[in-house]
Amino acid sequence: MYCINCGTQISESTSFCPACGSGINQASQNTPQSVELRGFSSRISDPAFAKYVKNSNRWAAIFSMILAVAAVVGFHIAGEMGVEDMSNPQSLYIGFGIGGMFLVIALFQILGRKRSKTWDGTVEDKKIKKKTKRHDYGDDNVQYEDYLEYSVIIRSDQGKRHTIKSNDSDTLYNYYQIGDRVRHHAGLNSYEKYDKTGDKFIPCNACGTLCDISEDTCFRRKCPLLK
Repeated sequence: MYCINCGTQISESTSFCPACGSGINQASQNTPQSVELRGFSSRISDPAFAKYVKNSNRWAAIFSMILAVAAVVGFHIAGEMGVEDMSNPQSLYIGFGIGGMFLVIALFQILGRKRSKTWDGTVEDKKIKKKTKRHDYGDDNVQYEDYLEYSVIIRSDQGKRHTIKSNDSDTLYNYYQIGDRVRHHAGLNSYEKYDKTGDKFIPCNACGTLCDISEDTCFRRKCPLLK
């Protein structure tokens, strides 16, 4: 059971929230719409999310195998043709190394999703930093590009710090406010906000697509929107 005002987990026998002091019977004073948009959604148990995670793992494995085969075949051909003074079997070994790297990256992605756990936390801070990218195009052609890095810092209830970063996009930076209670769902690289009252859009917790708050499912992945 959670406080509808601040999202703090409380026992059913509690009359007042120990964090914000709100009365537990305060829910009766809210409109049906505000009650609907407060709380962590039970729709996360919909089979569509499990299907999305399964498909993501499968496509990561397939794509990495395609890249691995392309690397091995490509370097083998380059070795046979003597491109850049390469020759086999040395060129082939390079192909195996790069192909293996693609497979390892996919493996870590899949294991990361499987080991991911559900946890709750609070938005602790937000930052904006001006940074510069260096692009080296060769032949002494070096260019610099300025950009803004938007960060949302979340502290889990276990004390671990997590950061959402985006470059030149303040959408999620503005969506989350300091003090918001959020939940990270296992297998998904996203955060559900506890209190969504007043929001005009909601991110799909599967793919991150921004959807209108009035919609029930993501128009891209067909996963339920968590509200």
